[in-house]
Amino acid sequence: MKIKEFDTITAISTSFGEGGIGIVRISGEDAFNIANKIFMPFSKEKRNLKISDYQSHTLTYGVIKDNDDIIDEVLLTVMKAPKTYTCEDIIEINCHGGKSCVKRVLNTVLKNGARIAENGEFTKRAFLNGRIDLSKAEAVIDIINAKTDIGHKAAINRLEGKLKSKIDEYRNDIITMTAHIEASIDYPEHDDETMTYNMIEEKTKNLILKVEKLLKTSDTGRIIKEGIKTVILGKPNVGKSSILNILLNEDRAIVSDIAGTTRDVLKEHLNINGVALNIVDTAGIRKTNDEIEKIGVEKSKEYAKDADLILLVLDNSKPLDKEDIELLDFIKNKKFLTLINKTDLSPNLNVDTLKQYVKQENILKLSAKKDLGFDTLKDKIETLFFEGEININEDVLISNERNKNSLYNCIQSLKSVLNTIENKMPEDFISMDLIEAYRYLGEITGESLDEDVIDKIFSEFCLGK
Repeated sequence: MKIKEFDTITAISTSFGEGGIGIVRISGEDAFNIANKIFMPFSKEKRNLKISDYQSHTLTYGVIKDNDDIIDEVLLTVMKAPKTYTCEDIIEINCHGGKSCVKRVLNTVLKNGARIAENGEFTKRAFLNGRIDLSKAEAVIDIINAKTDIGHKAAINRLEGKLKSKIDEYRNDIITMTAHIEASIDYPEHDDETMTYNMIEEKTKNLILKVEKLLKTSDTGRIIKEGIKTVILGKPNVGKSSILNILLNEDRAIVSDIAGTTRDVLKEHLNINGVALNIVDTAGIRKTNDEIEKIGVEKSKEYAKDADLILLVLDNSKPLDKEDIELLDFIKNKKFLTLINKTDLSPNLNVDTLKQYVKQENILKLSAKKDLGFDTLKDKIETLFFEGEININEDVLISNERNKNSLYNCIQSLKSVLNTIENKMPEDFISMDLIEAYRYLGEITGESLDEDVIDKIFSEFCLGK
């Protein structure tokens, strides 16, 4: 889709605050005219030239003026369509990074004919003008929001078009099958041996396997993008808050010898060996008559049910009891590590008994008081999720719910093809299901997506992108 007539838009494209440089970006057919009105180059040779006569992708030193008032000394970047981010003429004004300075430059641009850009509008124009597909556009915001090197690399892979390549491959398979079926319907006298029912069934099954493999990356992709939902669970006074404080390297949670100190959940974000964790310290789980503490215990259980990883903390100085066993039973179907804390005290916890409920490799000993065992814990968290399962240099990871739903719906449509073949229904039913699967895949790249959904996606971008 090519869009040629747009308002000329502008926005601050750098973080708004104090810094060495601030950038005000202008995009649209009037960008050069606006720059002519407000920019005066120091070079005498360029003063008689229009901005449109400048060589593309060059910097020019000069000043931004508001009538006779000099706003700032700047470097003006000129980029001519179509070889720009938006495929439109672009001006970028590199000014000093103070709040007042950048804001005055922006206001001067607005006074001379531009309008303020909507969230993500620069990237939206790149999409609408055909420079990038929707999967690449979404990768842009993931790069900006990446919390780890792994998340950044996964987004770069999508920006390079690796996801689009896979989707195009699957869609080509579908369209080839559909074309042969349509030909056999329209020209029944033309016996096409290249695409029999058996061959369509085989190709559909192979395609389902490919799409399912891509869909299976969605949980890992979400974890890389958003972080591992991690819950620290245990009875009161086993050292949960102390463990959180050491992982954060700061006294974030209140630590006390009084049981039940933590009554509400405490949420934090941290980076462990390149793995992002959204970690929650919960209220100690025990039977209590305190109504407020009861609410905290129920919250703890709710967060545990939704967690990607549970860190179950046990007290080395106390034997396993009924409440510990109940906790182990409560989380038995979750991914969890058992942390035996307080190893600086005399041991009373029978590890052999614990092994009846937990694998040996998932039992870690540490001391929050003496800061022992935490390097092993960090390494274990990393390997637990990424032990040979991900090669981030090669794999394409699905990282958002929208794409996940599209792949799931595609698989259901392809399974309908198999059901149609099994029931020996007419060929046009097969064609309908294949076209539906084709459309669902097109939602990922934006080729078959409603305009309001596209608007919603770009509204989540930052203003200057």
